Amino acid sequence: MPQKPIVYDAPTPSPRATDAASLREEILEKLTYSVGKDPIVARRNDWLTATILAIRDRAIDQWMESTRDTWRNSQKRVYYLSLEFLIGRLMRDAMSNLGMADAVREALEGFNVSIDELIEREPDAALGNGGLGRLAACFLESMSTVKVPAYGYGIRYVNGMFRQEMSDGWQVELPETWLAHGNPWEFERRESAYEIGFGGSVEPVTQPDGTVRQVWHPAEHLNAVAFDTPVVGWRGARVNTLRLWSAQPIDPILLDRFNSGDHIGALEESAKAEAITRVLYPADSSPAGQELRLRQEFFFSSASLQDIVRRHLQQYGDLGSLPDKVAIQLNDTHPAISVAEMMRILVDVQGLGWNEAWSLTQKTFAYTNHTLLPEALETWPVALIERLLPRQMQIVYAINAMVLADAREKGLSDSQIAAISLIDENGVRRLRMGQLAFVGSHSVNGVSALHTELMKQTVFAELHKFYPERINNKTNGVTPRRWLMQCNPGLTRLISERIGPEFKDDIEQLIKLDAHAEDKGFQDQFAKVKRRNKETLAALVKERVGVVVSPDALFDVQIKRIHEYKRQLLNIMEAVAQYNMIRAHPERDWVPRVKIFAGKAAPSYWNAKLIIKLINDVARVINNDPAVRGLLKVVFLPNYNVSLAETIIPAADLSEQISTAGMEASGTGNMKFALNGAVTIGTMDGANVEIRERVGPENIFIFGLSADEVEDVRALGRSPREIIAASPGLAEVMEGISGGVFSPDDRARYRPLMDGLYDHDWFMVTRDFDGYAKAQRAVDTVWADREKWNAMAIRNTARVAWFSSDRTIREYAEEIWKVM
Repeated sequence: MPQKPIVYDAPTPSPRATDAASLREEILEKLTYSVGKDPIVARRNDWLTATILAIRDRAIDQWMESTRDTWRNSQKRVYYLSLEFLIGRLMRDAMSNLGMADAVREALEGFNVSIDELIEREPDAALGNGGLGRLAACFLESMSTVKVPAYGYGIRYVNGMFRQEMSDGWQVELPETWLAHGNPWEFERRESAYEIGFGGSVEPVTQPDGTVRQVWHPAEHLNAVAFDTPVVGWRGARVNTLRLWSAQPIDPILLDRFNSGDHIGALEESAKAEAITRVLYPADSSPAGQELRLRQEFFFSSASLQDIVRRHLQQYGDLGSLPDKVAIQLNDTHPAISVAEMMRILVDVQGLGWNEAWSLTQKTFAYTNHTLLPEALETWPVALIERLLPRQMQIVYAINAMVLADAREKGLSDSQIAAISLIDENGVRRLRMGQLAFVGSHSVNGVSALHTELMKQTVFAELHKFYPERINNKTNGVTPRRWLMQCNPGLTRLISERIGPEFKDDIEQLIKLDAHAEDKGFQDQFAKVKRRNKETLAALVKERVGVVVSPDALFDVQIKRIHEYKRQLLNIMEAVAQYNMIRAHPERDWVPRVKIFAGKAAPSYWNAKLIIKLINDVARVINNDPAVRGLLKVVFLPNYNVSLAETIIPAADLSEQISTAGMEASGTGNMKFALNGAVTIGTMDGANVEIRERVGPENIFIFGLSADEVEDVRALGRSPREIIAASPGLAEVMEGISGGVFSPDDRARYRPLMDGLYDHDWFMVTRDFDGYAKAQRAVDTVWADREKWNAMAIRNTARVAWFSSDRTIREYAEEIWKVM
């Protein structure tokens, strides 16, 4: 049956009122008829659901209108493919962006219900790990704000990133059950379900015209079912869609096996399907783990592409206009298999010729690189892909042959051709997903100025020479709605009082604060807001880990994924050095300091987990030593997520951005901290370089080797031992940690960790230690001059508006996607 035409101007309900009285009435109605609870017996979770449903209804009105407008005007759409979307809690975000926060608060007060308590009860969606996923969430919100029609595509993880708990200082991974009580924000779209295949064989079939068509016969099949969540832009400018895929079996139960007595085996297909969308980043240290990770990546890529092509054909009827109406952004290499899968859909399913399909694919795709770390630039064993995705591997070989033939024609050498090849022939043959994404896209962007230049010189050096116009830079940004207006309402009110509320609609207006940085009265107000935020964090620290900290101390914060290149180890070693100095020189006027850490280590990353244990061991010793007199406290807050970050960041005085130079692509935590008036201590790495340019070198503490110097040191290959010997403070720290001062129950626990610093120290901890310690003493000096510190903090807030994700998205929209 032919589809009925879409009616663009269908009648719509009148917009719902947003005054407190109307909201009170609707919340009560939702509680009664959607939640099924009498308000007399309703619990806080019931009120939370009812409130979300009332807010959601108002988002839906604009959601539907945004969709109609896109269809009506035949607007080009952006499709953002990401394995992570760290969206955090949505209720405060939605009601703030819709301008309903005060009315919702007043409506709930009529029921003696606190909106703040409900906000705390909403679970964090466990859909991401760190910066990559949070960036994707910021980008979706900004696309709605600047009115770019867009879909975000990802996976609806049931458990997602693990919940982190501590057992005797060790990280313990537990399932994050964020969906246990349902998700009132999402809508299941059963009509948007696509069959995904794995394995099987490829059959060449001769067509009537004599051409040969390849037909893939998968051995396994499952369904990808869509779940949609509205993403509200600032002031409801537009509402876009986050579409997450859930894996479901074709046959949920094999009834014949069940009836024969194999009750467990009868559910085998369900278990295999559900495993795909169970956990974010399953450990890939085993072949089974690698296969599951690849299945995840292909599953969501294939479902998304099928959905995109179906929508395009439904509206436009042919694929020739695909690049004019569709822009697909690959967020890192996780969806890179999309290049091969799009070619399969266009050639095998839609019947296009190879050359036309390749032209459409390249013009449609763009790729964002997020890392220079070789282990993070994914590669997969060719044998695994041939078994799991046989047709896609055939297509990869054909793409590679085409690219290498062109390279040979242009006179590239064998070594250059080997670097460009999609297949790594060194050892076990592996498919390079970065190369696949690069050659299959018309744009390849880095995420900070330094990172982009290093991409050209390192991981994609030969590809850059071969395609010199393809690499470009799009420095990351963060949404100021969540990372200032929502998480720091006190500072937002103060800024509004001082320069007016216009900055909420034009964040660049923050620069007006610069004129008030030396104003003593404004400094005092700014400091009072910071202190209130620190009191809130101090209460949370006491509640979560039982450590009492003073809000008058300098709050020194490093919150991010635990990784050796991010150098939490350098931070805690310097804390030990400070501890040693306080005990050795109690007569000095030490600055009280609280070192706050948070972050998760990958379950199979032993050294990262060992660093967490070291932080907790050092904290136990320092926090309980009466000789320290409370001048230094160390805290590790477990289960770092978006909501925890929203409490920590507004309270931070010092932002630790101390990665080994040349290894952090950008960072976004550095931007969030600076926006909230924290001063950065960091290396010239990632976006720190651009932050320094914006805030001025006098308003940031920079130390350490540059990216070029790091490479020079590595090339020389010298042992760090002479560096350690020349630094008595460093040597004392390493001897203490290695000798078991902080691990009396196992004196050898940290010896291998310290031995690694003596032997190779790839991440330059020893070489940057003295510079870092010197920078920290400079921090102490400025902190003692509170007028100078407050002026620096104010200037950080005033001068970092450029790092808004709205600016980043406008650059993508104008220069890559061509939608503005």
